Order: sequence, then structure tokens, then C-alpha cells
Amino acid sequence: MARKNASDDPLAPVTLAVGPEELLLDRAVREVVAAAKAADADTDVRDLTPDQLQPGTLAELVSPSLFAERKVVVVRDAQDLSADTVKDVKAYLSSPAEEITLVLLHAGGAKGKGLLDAARKAGAREVACPKMTKPADRLAFVRSEFRTAGRSATPEACQTLVDAIGSDLRELASAVTQLVADVEGTIDEAVVGRYYTGRAEASSFTVADRAVEGRTAEALEALRWSLSTGVAPVLITSALAQGVRAIGKLSSARGGRPADLARELGMPPWKIDRVRQQMRGWTPDGVAVALRAVAEADAGVKGGGDDPEYALEKAVVTIARAARSRGRA
Repeated sequence: MARKNASDDPLAPVTLAVGPEELLLDRAVREVVAAAKAADADTDVRDLTPDQLQPGTLAELVSPSLFAERKVVVVRDAQDLSADTVKDVKAYLSSPAEEITLVLLHAGGAKGKGLLDAARKAGAREVACPKMTKPADRLAFVRSEFRTAGRSATPEACQTLVDAIGSDLRELASAVTQLVADVEGTIDEAVVGRYYTGRAEASSFTVADRAVEGRTAEALEALRWSLSTGVAPVLITSALAQGVRAIGKLSSARGGRPADLARELGMPPWKIDRVRQQMRGWTPDGVAVALRAVAEADAGVKGGGDDPEYALEKAVVTIARAARSRGRA
């Protein structure tokens, strides 16, 4: 989710949206434009890229209007502005015009940091738009989308949707919109499965679930389908690692209610129940073997081997066998 600073007025003279996540950047722009048009339906919106901003262009855009019309000026990829245009923007920041809202979209990072610092020093309203690389962040995003829509979705449904769709926030947001429009009442795991079953079967987490459950053939089938549909090998090794680590964490934890274990292990309660079912047949030695297999596969898909697919297949088979180690002991 985009995070905003305390001065959260969309009609602030300057809004600074920082980060690489395009969906959140676009939402930051839409929020400002919507607020401006609510205040004045005739608001003039100018949406510009660096190549459209020559030295002096900004001054023309923000010059007072004869009719004092409200205006929103959006500058995309502000980190790529020319040095002369950056000077123009910095000069404007020191004395912004009334009835004009400037929106600067900046990717963050070192490039164009001078402009970033100047906007912050000038007191710009800031909206953080980070790339959501962690599954937990994407899960929180999905939950927030359902809450914003005024709808209830179970934790399992949210997790299944993330597992099925992956890391693309636009697709996740679109999926939530579709489910909200099509489904009445609480949205549960079964509903998400009906809508996105093909994608869920192709997800990296499905590969991991089948592997840690010891279902070798199904895990390999899911793996081949995932790879054929473009799932990145590194996402699969990540899911395998998470699955095995969850088994290890829960097997070494003290007994207790799911809610207590959830707090201790940093997992949602529903996942505690799922991992409890998956961990039958696992031994400490099996967990150690599986973790080594994941580490070897991770090295293989990141350039340490000649065949990433083989590295993943080998890891999946090893993990599935480890899942049945108690029965062979």
C-alpha cells in the first residue's frame, strides 16, 4: 500500500510520490486529480514526461491564469529531468503558485536525489510507493484492497489469491475488483480457487505445498507447469525455502494454540493449521536435508549450474522424499 506522510492533503501545493511501483504511483496521481476536480470540475490537468519539459516549460505551465483556474501539473520520472529543468523545479518549490498542484513522480534512489531532497525540504506532501517484494507485503495489499472495497475476505482467500496471481500489483488489484463485483458475501478460498485455479496450480507456492506434503508426482507436474507459464525459477526456490522453513519452525516450537504459535513464529493462525498438516512425516534430519536441497537449487538457478530446471526438479524430489522420512526411519 502507498504510505503517506502526516500532511495528507491531496491539494497540497506539491505532492512527491516516491518509489518504483507503477500502480501506486498512478493511484497517487489519480487521488490528486480527483481532489482537484472535486474542488473545480474545470481543473486543467497536464501529465508530462521529462522529454516534454524543456527549460522554461514549467514556468509557463505554472504562470497565473487570467481566470484563476485550478491546475494539476504531473511530472513523471522526475529523476530523469535535465539539469536545467531541475533548476526550474527547485525554483518553483521555493514559491509554489496558488490554485496549482505539482505532482512529482520519482523512482527514489541516488539518481535525481538533489530534486528529491529539495522537494522534501520544501515540505512536499509525500506518498511512498515501494516495490512490494515480500509476500507478506503483497498479502497486506490484498487485504487492504478488500477492506477499501468494503468487503470481507478470509485470510485463506487472500493468501490463495497472492499465491495464484504472484507479484504484479495491478493484477492483484484487478482480481480483487473482479471478485468484489461478482461474488456476494464473504469471499473464501473456494471462491478464489474457482476463479483462479489454473493460475494457482501454476504458482510457485503450489509447487512448494505439494513438495513438503511428499506428493512427488504432483509437485513435479506443478513445477513443469509453472516453468512453462513463465514463473521465475527464483520465485520457486523462494517458495520452497519458505515451505521447508515453516516445517522446521513449527516442529521445533512448543505446543500451544494456533494463535499463540502464530505470535511466536510470525505466521498467521490459519497457516499454523496448514503447516501442522504438512509436517506429518517430517524429521529434524529431513528438514536439514531439504534445506540443503533448497540452497543447492537456489545456487543452481542463480547461475551456479547449467540447467536451472534440473536443479529445481532435483530439489523438489529431495524435499518430497524428506517429507516421508519419518515413515522410512
